[in-house]
Amino acid sequence: MTDRLVAGPSVASGRRATVMDLRSMDLNADLGEGFGAWRLGDDTALMSVVTSANVACGFHAGDPLIMRVTCRTAVAHGVAIGAQVSYRDLAGFGRRAMDVPFDELASEILYQLSALDGIARSCGGRVSYVKPHGALYNRVVHDRGQAAAVAEAVLSFDPSLPVLTLPGSVLAEVHDELQTVAECYADRAYTPEGTLVPRRSPVSVVTDPQKVAERAVRMAVKGEVEAIDGTVVPVSARSICVHGDTPNAVELARTVRGALSDAGVKIIPFT
Repeated sequence: MTDRLVAGPSVASGRRATVMDLRSMDLNADLGEGFGAWRLGDDTALMSVVTSANVACGFHAGDPLIMRVTCRTAVAHGVAIGAQVSYRDLAGFGRRAMDVPFDELASEILYQLSALDGIARSCGGRVSYVKPHGALYNRVVHDRGQAAAVAEAVLSFDPSLPVLTLPGSVLAEVHDELQTVAECYADRAYTPEGTLVPRRSPVSVVTDPQKVAERAVRMAVKGEVEAIDGTVVPVSARSICVHGDTPNAVELARTVRGALSDAGVKIIPFT
């Protein structure tokens, strides 16, 4: 595994990493998550705040028109474009657990990557990283089979593409050639084990802008976050995610970026 893109004392797999400037951080958000006449969030406003856009590829949200508009907006704002790949689950917004055979999952991820990259290139950009979404994201943290399918798809498409994942994810261990970048969540609650509290829990999302900003600064500067039981969990990450589907997403993102800047953290893309 190549770990040159990951800042901090450890990479997602816990292996040795090259230490970079701990005072720099990427800020990413899930964007382009509408479908047809349905729109979700204020993508244009968020594009002026974040440095990386996780663009839905049509399997949990998004459609060709929305993907094209989102890529155009990202290029106009100088924001890195990432493919947010998912299980094929429009009805469940990609958040329902699924058991997809290896070849089928790898092919579906390859399909999503190819579609978004083609659209991005037509807009003057390109896909520069990958991020699994929802149930797939959480599954590849511990499921080697599903993680290996993700890795196979990414490597067959472009071995240089890094993949965002949680610190400690087995995705960072399933293939030596796969590049992974650890990320953390300013607006999601953590378990004592360092995983995300399931969405079905009423405390899974943190919505208070000041609290979210404080968590982001603590993760960026101290490399730690407080879990729901008060446990302090180490978090070594190069990118912080704020969700675009939260009702006050734009305010949250602006507050986080301002707090990070005030703390001396430089906001730059990890790609």
